[in-house]
Amino acid sequence: MSSITTNQGIVHYEVYGRGRPVILLHGWLGSWGLWQETMAYLGAFYRTYAMDFWGFGESGKKRETYAVSDFVDLVYQFTEQLGIVNAPLVGHSMGGTVSLSVAIRYPECVSKVVVVGSPIVGSSLAPLLKLAGYRPVAFFLFNMMGPFRMFMKYYYSRVICHDPRFPAMMDRDLSSTTLASFLLSIASLRRTDLTPFLPQIKVPAMGIYGDKDVVVHPMQWQPMLHGIPHATIERFPNAGHFPMLEEPTAFIQKLKTFLDQPV
Repeated sequence: MSSITTNQGIVHYEVYGRGRPVILLHGWLGSWGLWQETMAYLGAFYRTYAMDFWGFGESGKKRETYAVSDFVDLVYQFTEQLGIVNAPLVGHSMGGTVSLSVAIRYPECVSKVVVVGSPIVGSSLAPLLKLAGYRPVAFFLFNMMGPFRMFMKYYYSRVICHDPRFPAMMDRDLSSTTLASFLLSIASLRRTDLTPFLPQIKVPAMGIYGDKDVVVHPMQWQPMLHGIPHATIERFPNAGHFPMLEEPTAFIQKLKTFLDQPV
């Protein structure tokens, strides 16, 4: 377990492998643990880093805001402190939105960007997620955290992701979330619209989307491709929001092929 101290709190991360760096970013209510299988494979070829955003996993939780823009700054500080120059960013869901935003705001830090089931426009989030971004709803859910965690374990295992490991992973990550990070991050994501800024992205980009995604609209690859015409789109007809767990072999092969391509 490793950590760095930023100007706004401690950031936990894990690192595995040797070679050129790749940075992996998790989604809302997630943690670095989502990427363990991906890191185990990529680590034979790349030095892989997976961090916990502020407010999630084992990173610091004493902040006033947990907006997408805060996480963009976090990624920049992370690369600065570790001396990582011009690395690929791979982000799942909210992490992919952050990855694209870093490529827009700090283009010198990013050599490639990959998004997995990520909202380009916040209105593409499922209704339940959008409701969670309103304070009364978030407060109610958080104060009913026991039943809410049971519901999420059932809902995610039956509807969102059929990987048998996922309910325990989801429950662990929910237990590490605070009300502020729960509410403010999804509220910020709901208000996000990257479409006006996508043409600024000049680095190689890839979008990976599961056609059965019910968390983020599965057609969010369309605004990405419209805004970044040189982007590569990989669709998984039988996967939902977590193709790295649902179809890990195909997912890692497509990801590695993209990362291996010369810039």
